[in-house]
Amino acid sequence: MKTIFKTAFILLAVGFFFTACSDDFLDVNVDPKAASFEQVQVEYFINNSITGTQMNPHDAERAFVLYWKTAGRQHRVNGALALGAYNDGWSTDYYRSLSGWLKTANLAVNVAQEKIDEGVDFPYTLNLQQVARIWRVYLMSEFADNFGPMPIDGFSGVNPEFRDLQTVYNFMLDELRDATSKINVSITAPDNITRFDKAYGFDFDKWLRYGNSMRLRLAMRLSEVDPAKAKTEFEAAASQPLLLGADHTFKVAEQPGGWNDLTGVMTREWNAQPLSATLNNLFIGLGGIPSAEQLPETLHDHIKPANYMGQRYVDHFGIYTNDPSAGFWFDGLHQYMDPRAYEAFIIPGWFDNPNFSFFPSWNDDAITVQRNLNAVEGGILETIDASFTWNAASLGNWGPKAGRNGVAFFPGALPRISQEFRRSDSYRVFFGNWETYFLVAEGAVRGWSTPMSGKEAYEEGIRASFHFWGLGSYVDQYLASQSYNRAGTSVSWDHTTEPPATMTMTYIDGYTKEEGEWTMTFPVNHLHNNGATKNDLLTKIITQKFIAQLPWLPLEAWNDQRRLGLPFFENPSVEEPILGLPALNQSNFMESHANFFPQRLKYPSSLVNSNPAGYAQAVGFLDGPDEVLTPLWWAKKP
Repeated sequence: MKTIFKTAFILLAVGFFFTACSDDFLDVNVDPKAASFEQVQVEYFINNSITGTQMNPHDAERAFVLYWKTAGRQHRVNGALALGAYNDGWSTDYYRSLSGWLKTANLAVNVAQEKIDEGVDFPYTLNLQQVARIWRVYLMSEFADNFGPMPIDGFSGVNPEFRDLQTVYNFMLDELRDATSKINVSITAPDNITRFDKAYGFDFDKWLRYGNSMRLRLAMRLSEVDPAKAKTEFEAAASQPLLLGADHTFKVAEQPGGWNDLTGVMTREWNAQPLSATLNNLFIGLGGIPSAEQLPETLHDHIKPANYMGQRYVDHFGIYTNDPSAGFWFDGLHQYMDPRAYEAFIIPGWFDNPNFSFFPSWNDDAITVQRNLNAVEGGILETIDASFTWNAASLGNWGPKAGRNGVAFFPGALPRISQEFRRSDSYRVFFGNWETYFLVAEGAVRGWSTPMSGKEAYEEGIRASFHFWGLGSYVDQYLASQSYNRAGTSVSWDHTTEPPATMTMTYIDGYTKEEGEWTMTFPVNHLHNNGATKNDLLTKIITQKFIAQLPWLPLEAWNDQRRLGLPFFENPSVEEPILGLPALNQSNFMESHANFFPQRLKYPSSLVNSNPAGYAQAVGFLDGPDEVLTPLWWAKKP
């Protein structure tokens, strides 16, 4: 009789893509390799794969924090992927782990099939197989959206054939269609197995909804490269039950303390994760909610007028960028701010904020708010107190200016990620209900058949995001706002009037302390509509989706920017050339081009060394060399 032991052993031994994988089955009571036919159960493998994918701190720091959050501008890290650089060690580690999670998900699918074939299945086994297939698709999409071409049959213990991304996406969409069609939601999983599903407790209705919403996500990925396929798949999925309720959110609970797969992905103390200029430009002014309504009265004296730019220091900040806030230090708090900003990032110097982050705990960086600007000729020009200020420096190569500026990159002087996400007592979100709504809104704008109007879906997506943050009291006022942020976008669905090209602001010369007028220019995003619009419906949708995905879904934020060029990402400042972004220079820094931003991860050297034929096959399916700046099949091209 064919045994589960034989299948599991062969697949575990050979591995996926010829990479090593730990033999430990985390949080599984029965070791599948030592178990009998009857003891090995599908839920063990599902549990192991989902638990591993939540990421231990080693993998999370490399993939989630240093790659995805950086490329997706969900925080500011001046280096690595955001500037076209790459670390083979980080990618090797992530690739190895991802391969293991995929392998285990595939084992779940195969074990279920053997159980069914041998007639020893349970009434719910077929449902578990569909759960494993849906989860496997998520993992495949994670691989494909990071590296590119991949095998679709690379889980069977034989040399895998790499496939082009169009084939990979067609396979994933077919899998979701078939798997969701075979889930029987009338079946209830017994209590003794629900603990093996950390996301949904094997609630099959929720898995069905997740699979359909995942199909929306992957269909929309093809919107620019294969719109006919995207429309067909999207409309088919949109006609089915979707992940719409807050209780449908796919999330995995973190566990405080220790170092395991359930430790929070943002817990490493040495990663300050400060506010990015991209987010800052989207937050400022968006929604028209006064900061005075959001912050305690003790902070109101620090709030500045709405038409104030701050103090300008041209010799200390990068200015060769299309960031409209470039060159300024904002010496206070903004008059109007998207309410989610103050929840996601902590204000410097506000030490009694219960979510203030005192990381790193081994020095005083978090509580040091006074920092120096050094004079060009040497010595200290000025000491700046960053308490109760709100700033986000642009990325880039600032040349000598970086050495003179002791405040722009210092953790204690900047808004940085809330301690709420660093305590490891929350949930890692893999798919929020807000994303379904924004996908539906985008489909409606494209003229596709949708279960609700674009406006309704858009506003429900915003409501879902605000309720996630506990900010529901602001949402009606927010939805009606016609206030522009610094990217020139407003909230109100019915307000599509474009902003003026410029706005007259006041500022203070940082060196002379004289007041003056500054003409702020709204940035032109050439990656969207050739730069013709800033406040169209698609820009509104993706702006809100980008903010709503913070901080749990940075990969999706990066995916949308690569696919659409939205929302507006400012260019890194090129005071001096940036080695990893050779196309960006001082003659074109006011333009937006795809080759100014990272597009993918290079394949790790482990694949090159272990499977040169497969590597050559994979690169052959890329539209360019195996480099960070080579766009994926579905992404915008330079």
